[in-house]
Amino acid sequence: MRLIRRTAAAAVLAASCLAATACAPGTAAPAGDKAADDRTGTLQVWLYNEAGNAAKEAVVGKAVSEFQASHQGVTVKVSYIDTDASARAAKMKGAFNDPSSAPDLVEFGNTDLPGYVAAGGLAEIGADLDKWQDKGDLDPAIVKTAVVDGKTYGLPWWVAVRALYYRSDLFTEAGLTPPTSYAELVTATQKIHAANPDTFGIAVGGKYTFGALPFVWDAGGDIAAKDGSAYKAAINSPASQAGIKRYTDLFGADGCPAQQCADLTGGKTVDLFAAGKSAMAILPNSSRSKVDGGPVKGKYGVVPLPGEKAGSIAPAFAGGNNLGVMKAAKHRTLALEFAELLAGPAYQEQMYDAMGNLPTLKSVSGKVAAKDAFLKPFTDTIAAGTRFVPLDQAWAQIDAQAVIPTMLQQVVTGKADVAKASGDAANQITSAFAAH
Repeated sequence: MRLIRRTAAAAVLAASCLAATACAPGTAAPAGDKAADDRTGTLQVWLYNEAGNAAKEAVVGKAVSEFQASHQGVTVKVSYIDTDASARAAKMKGAFNDPSSAPDLVEFGNTDLPGYVAAGGLAEIGADLDKWQDKGDLDPAIVKTAVVDGKTYGLPWWVAVRALYYRSDLFTEAGLTPPTSYAELVTATQKIHAANPDTFGIAVGGKYTFGALPFVWDAGGDIAAKDGSAYKAAINSPASQAGIKRYTDLFGADGCPAQQCADLTGGKTVDLFAAGKSAMAILPNSSRSKVDGGPVKGKYGVVPLPGEKAGSIAPAFAGGNNLGVMKAAKHRTLALEFAELLAGPAYQEQMYDAMGNLPTLKSVSGKVAAKDAFLKPFTDTIAAGTRFVPLDQAWAQIDAQAVIPTMLQQVVTGKADVAKASGDAANQITSAFAAH
């Protein structure tokens, strides 16, 4: 899963599974109260089948050989499962409902976590990970993406963040340097579009939730905030509204015209930039191959997305995948040990080389950035502090109902002002939390 993290009525869960970022399969009952702990036999592992999966399989194959060599009587069987949201949800629902079909260890998108925890499918592993020799090397902000209600259910395996891609050739022609503040970003969109009328100043999308949220977070706002033990909508706070305005103001004639950009998703902004039709775009590190496959190869650079304050970095969404032990696992200790091997320094580095996955270990992140200058803006962004969606099963409903994109589209198309659109979104968000 690339950029790639709750139980309510079955209808809500089914709707959630249409969303690409989170699917929370429902269960009739938790799949077992405690993981078993056989130390021999077959360790069942489910990992995602991704684009370019042969390279991933090669790295995982090395880890399997190493693990089996050090664990006599143990066979590791790795199955690669479909990453399509509905297919993935059905697979996990089956595992949660039928412990005999469940793997011991599973890879999952971090936005899926609250739903899986609510369904009773994952084992708590916090105490186990506290003993892991590399625990202290994990980025603290990334660690939080595996925690629900103070309990840890996953080991962060890789992370993905977004930064600002820009056309270095057009910036040079315009006598501009890469923007280091929101004001400079706006100036660049205007100046470059004026000189190149057929080129958007920046590619942004009305359906691009994770392109918009950094502006909200940078302004001090958020989707929701904890109110005691529960979440309450915060998307309509004054700070959030300021961030929404900064993002939606980019949908202008010299930025990304609303009539052409209101329906754009994050993927479509990648397409625009890669095709040379935009001077800037907010894209993940994984977009590199797509951009290099188009006419702007060798004509672009990347910097962290700037915040409002000069020299600051806007907080990015920390997407990525975790490794989790199933509550119905028959080989709990082996599952943990194999997860720690895969997420250890050697294999995190190899997974970066094979798949471009950003490491969650700070030491490995620094190492890969040192040998590949392209990564520095992304590792700098992580170091500056990342943010996440509410770790609550209600997020799946909020995401599936496109609450954030609808709010953005209402503003950029002129159907509502920021106050009205964010107020409506807040009502939906609060209702979603109340339903769970």
